[in-house]
Amino acid sequence: MRNASEYIRRELMIRLVRAFDENILAEELDRIPIRLRPANAVASRCCVYHDRAVLKYRLMALLGIGCEDETDEARPVSSYLDELPEDGAPLTVCAAGCSGCPDSKFIVNGNCRGCFARPCVYNCPRGAITIENRVSKIDYDKCIKCGKCMNVCPFQAIMKTTVPCEESCPVGAIRKNGFGTAEIDFSLCIFCGRCFNKCPFGAILERSQMFRVLTALRERPLVAMVAPSAESQFPGSLEQFFEAIRRLGFAAVVEVAKGAEETIVNEAAELLEKSAAGLPVMTTSCCPSYVEFVRKHLPEFSGHVSHTPSPMIYTARMARSKYPDAVTVFIGPCIAKRHEAAQFDEVDYVLSFEEIGAMLAGRGIDVIAQEAGAFREPAIDIARKFAVSGGVAAAVQAELSRKCPDFELKAQAVNGIDKKTKAILKAHAAGKFGANFVEVMACEGGCARGPGAICR
Repeated sequence: MRNASEYIRRELMIRLVRAFDENILAEELDRIPIRLRPANAVASRCCVYHDRAVLKYRLMALLGIGCEDETDEARPVSSYLDELPEDGAPLTVCAAGCSGCPDSKFIVNGNCRGCFARPCVYNCPRGAITIENRVSKIDYDKCIKCGKCMNVCPFQAIMKTTVPCEESCPVGAIRKNGFGTAEIDFSLCIFCGRCFNKCPFGAILERSQMFRVLTALRERPLVAMVAPSAESQFPGSLEQFFEAIRRLGFAAVVEVAKGAEETIVNEAAELLEKSAAGLPVMTTSCCPSYVEFVRKHLPEFSGHVSHTPSPMIYTARMARSKYPDAVTVFIGPCIAKRHEAAQFDEVDYVLSFEEIGAMLAGRGIDVIAQEAGAFREPAIDIARKFAVSGGVAAAVQAELSRKCPDFELKAQAVNGIDKKTKAILKAHAAGKFGANFVEVMACEGGCARGPGAICR
């Protein structure tokens, strides 16, 4: 679903790329908010000056600077160019952009008819609803937000208002601070990026590495490692997309699906080994948000998580072996990959599809206009299907059928992490679902629906 927040994010990325290429970034950076919101413009918020402030923080995030890193509000963004902070958490909250949404609650709207049946009154377990002037009224001191009144109303006269970022977070990692604005608790956050996509004010920002990649392209050879989900993101063929990336200045482009081939072999072997040792169920480990979920919220389940590295890590090791002096850049739809990459020396930077798309747009490179060169070592088809839910399980099934046909794989999928996932995984550990292999993806539908995707 397209929205204004995505539009302005991509517009800022493109302007940053163009200013960088024209060697006027230092002069242009602080003018971008004014160019986008001149004095006579229609403001998106209360005034153009508020809009400009939010645009400033968006630009800081595009340079990799967290809003919390700012110590002087009067400091221009351009002054950070020569002293960027060390990489931190992938997400940051722009307090100036946060609306401080009202707390989630049930409200009575204009559809209420004050009907004779009054199911809302008779089904409320706490007696929180009364009728006044033939209209339902909720006593919020008594309301426990169970939602029964909403479910039984025949006129849809009771509805739930939400705080979108809090509602979208599957682990309760985002909440209001003492100032009423959103704040992320990184001791709980699994970097799934749902809040990033769900905030209607665009107040949750990704700390980008795009500027660092642009700078590195001028100084050293870079190897792009492209996730399998790329095929659904850009027009034209995968070969044309790879050629477009080369035109950006990358010395080489490799398929992360090649690393997925290693993951398939090793994950199947690990499953056989753990099953022989008596472990009732093993889960995949490709999704870094899921790995963080277990580490922070279900540590007792960690023994069931595969130790096989993700395709990104295997691909980075291949790239390091072939191009030992190159900088490695993973390109995909996942914010959590930035957190995963920080734990491995083999991966230097991570770009989202949005970011690489902005780089192509900023330099006027049309993917569909590129000549499609053949892959020298194309990945197998089943490895390219890692991007969709069920793809990893299908690949492991194929590997086991080839290597160990007598092994009975009973695979199931957790297609998207939500508030019920912890209970589901505990039930798997107890053998209640009869599976011996569980694929877990934080994003419903798989990686192709990730927060950094262009098409979701």
